[in-house]
Amino acid sequence: MRHGKKYNHLGRKSAHRKALLKNLTIALVKHKRISTTLAKAKALRTYVEPLVTKSKTNTTHSRRVVFGYLQNKEAVNELFGDISAKVATRPGGYLRVIKTGWRKGDGAEMAMIEFVDYNTIYTGGKTASKEGTSKKKRTRRGSKTKTADGANTAAKTTAKAATTAAVVKEAASGEADDLKKIEGIGPKIEELLNADGINTFAALAGTSADKVKEILAAAGARYAAHDPTTWPKQAEMASKGEWEALEKWQDELDGGKVVDSAASEEE
Repeated sequence: MRHGKKYNHLGRKSAHRKALLKNLTIALVKHKRISTTLAKAKALRTYVEPLVTKSKTNTTHSRRVVFGYLQNKEAVNELFGDISAKVATRPGGYLRVIKTGWRKGDGAEMAMIEFVDYNTIYTGGKTASKEGTSKKKRTRRGSKTKTADGANTAAKTTAKAATTAAVVKEAASGEADDLKKIEGIGPKIEELLNADGINTFAALAGTSADKVKEILAAAGARYAAHDPTTWPKQAEMASKGEWEALEKWQDELDGGKVVDSAASEEE
């Protein structure tokens, strides 16, 4: 029951809700932009922004407080490192929520949540700064000047709407690919590929198998044993939406490897 509580319970018990927000925060800190439902994005913003404010004070106590919320060393290091440097001069409002439409399956309203200072498309390359915030002088201007100011305002509004649409299109097209749908790729390998900038089917399709092999070899012998020969071709089929043909081919593969029919018949 609510009992006067004003925050969104998200249809979960308290422990489930905390775990959900913790995992969403870790993903947001690592990738700087994620797509989720609008309700979760709004709840996540109120959860993350106090932690970002805490990260501006790089002390042992602050790190321990934030680690108590996230329980992830990599996320804490990223938060107190690159992110805290980016938002050092910003007094608040570190995150932006942009609606992206409705989900096809259940009609849930979706949204993209991102760090403001990492979106150079939307901000035009500008970051938070205290310089150049001088007050405007009040002067008497004629009607011609007012007309020009109105035209400039309309032009800026149009440009802002265009950049917002570009950001939403980019998020919808390139940020939601699940590389684990490729036969032979698991969660750990997906993290390695994402760390190297390969986070979409199109990016994986454009990467040679030898390059992927180098990435796996650099991560250790445990990952070097994988055979990424078929991964680019699988990713190309996934990027084109050829799911039926891909699933049929994956049934013939063994962990992403091509099965030697002659050898299997001899056995």
